[in-house]
Amino acid sequence: MKKIHAVVLAMGFVTGNANAANFSFTGNFEHNDEVQEFHFTVTAPVSDVTLRTWSSAGGINAAGATIDPNGFDPIVALFGASGNLIDQNDDTQGLDSFLMRNLPAGDYTATITQYSSFAIGPLLTDGFEGSNQTEFNFFRDSHWALDILNVNTASLGASYISEVPSIPELKSYALLLAGLGLITCVIRYSSRKQMPV
Repeated sequence: MKKIHAVVLAMGFVTGNANAANFSFTGNFEHNDEVQEFHFTVTAPVSDVTLRTWSSAGGINAAGATIDPNGFDPIVALFGASGNLIDQNDDTQGLDSFLMRNLPAGDYTATITQYSSFAIGPLLTDGFEGSNQTEFNFFRDSHWALDILNVNTASLGASYISEVPSIPELKSYALLLAGLGLITCVIRYSSRKQMPV
């Protein structure tokens, strides 16, 4: 069974919404096409919510922890309560993601994936494209860090491997066409041989 290691730290701060807080999550992927979900709630009528990663460049997250650089290139996606894709972001802060949205009260889901595994959308259940990466290497490792800022609650959600839709490669189509061409030639040759002269 796969283990997920995540540290969750929350600290409150004073804003127009006294119950709003910052939440910091850290962990590691075990697979290049992994998807990590996070769930959060906004109770204010409207709140400026920020999703920010520290995986690639590193730095000091909202909880004050130092995050090492050289994690993978993350993509953050934001979904509404019904699973509809609201927005996604890649490479706003160097290779890290920074997504700020003015959100009404409600429940939301955020995800982290490795580049280039964008949400296919328009629904979370539509899945992700897959990263096209073969392995984490000495340039980029598997650690991630995410801050969810100015929300009322936040928690770590499911972690799973994205289901990449299978689309036949061009080589497969070329092989299929070559086979059909060969069958056509054999049929024509056989029918000519059997015709009386």
